[in-house]
Amino acid sequence: MRYLPLTDADRSAMLATIGVSSIDDLFAELPPGKPDFDLPTRKTELDVERALQSFARQNMSCADVPSFLGAGNYRHHTPASLDHLIQRGEFLTAYTPYQPEISQGTLQTIYEFQSQVALITGMEIANASMYDGATACAEAAAMACRVTKRNTVLLSGSVHPHYRDVTETQLKHLDLDIECLAPDPMGIEDLIGRVDESLACVVVQNPGFFGHLRDYAALANACQSAGALLVVCVAEPVSLGLVTPPGAMGADIVVGEGQSLAGPASFGGPGVGLFATREKYIRQMPGRLCGETVDEDGQRGFVLTLSTREQHIRREKATSNICTNSGLIALAFSVHMTLLGEAGFTQLAEVNHANAVTLAERLEDIGGVRVLPSAFFNEFAVSLPKPAAEVVEALAEKRILCGVPASRFYPSCEELENVLLITATELTSHDDMDDLIAGLNQVL
Repeated sequence: MRYLPLTDADRSAMLATIGVSSIDDLFAELPPGKPDFDLPTRKTELDVERALQSFARQNMSCADVPSFLGAGNYRHHTPASLDHLIQRGEFLTAYTPYQPEISQGTLQTIYEFQSQVALITGMEIANASMYDGATACAEAAAMACRVTKRNTVLLSGSVHPHYRDVTETQLKHLDLDIECLAPDPMGIEDLIGRVDESLACVVVQNPGFFGHLRDYAALANACQSAGALLVVCVAEPVSLGLVTPPGAMGADIVVGEGQSLAGPASFGGPGVGLFATREKYIRQMPGRLCGETVDEDGQRGFVLTLSTREQHIRREKATSNICTNSGLIALAFSVHMTLLGEAGFTQLAEVNHANAVTLAERLEDIGGVRVLPSAFFNEFAVSLPKPAAEVVEALAEKRILCGVPASRFYPSCEELENVLLITATELTSHDDMDDLIAGLNQVL
């Protein structure tokens, strides 16, 4: 019976943790008997399409109204050519490219993706991608503990709360100590003063969750002196077209979310985790690595050169239990980056930053509104004279998605009740800004 995943004791422990006495209690909220959904017995395909379209029109899409949403999930323009290119037959090899002779299109794309991620992060190597930015952050913390042979991880208050939650959850059974600092809306936390020889790594985010841009070179030096690693998260990859890359600041590991360059902000997903590091740590890097080689005829080719994960070697020796890379989303990221080119990538970042600066200056003209970060990229936190969640709801009724209240992530933190996260991208028009300013003036 060795393949049964749970014992009765395991089930009892899980129920006790949840706070119920039996499995049946988990379904107590469901009404008894067969529910009556009042569905028609049959509909034509055309009728079903019309019905579903009518349901969809009840949603307020960020593509149809002025939208300033961000908080780790960003909306950028997706070129029409992107969807066409990622459906080409060269990329449609099924699942994992274990057989290089029939997977050259996928393997070359992964190789180019790795090269692009290494370039924009300023690092020496990058892997073939992770599930998303949050799992990449957790994997980076675990990797730092393996490299340093220490078990204490310090997470800055600038790190996205979802990244922090996933890191705590993923590492909770690995005998590691995770210390999370309080959220830092003012950008005043002292990380250098907390670095000592007990730390495996310090995890920061740039731009931070509240928008602050920082130079982490001094922190990197402090970590190096103490034998710790510096992990830098990047939730908005477009920022790397303009902001000094983490590698140039001395980061040891850089992780991030590539969604905003891979596709629409589709209810938060799917994402693609970026993971880059220094070459000397390559054997401790999670996931897989694609490399360039030559075949027996001397022709250029691509293969998986490193896969230190549980499917390839003994589970207890694996660096990660990440089972695959987000291949399709990584492909879309790479295609978009290729279409932009280096100059286009920089120009896109400049437009994002310029729009955000313009919006921030206009917002500060509203009485009681204060922009918190002094330096930011395309997202920043503002302090309002009333609860941000109330403002969001009031403006949603006016068909304006004005941003994300910080209280959504920190509901018990009174300090953040009036803090609103606002994002401006290349899709933010001056008319959108006019609508937001007018709406805020009415609501406030």
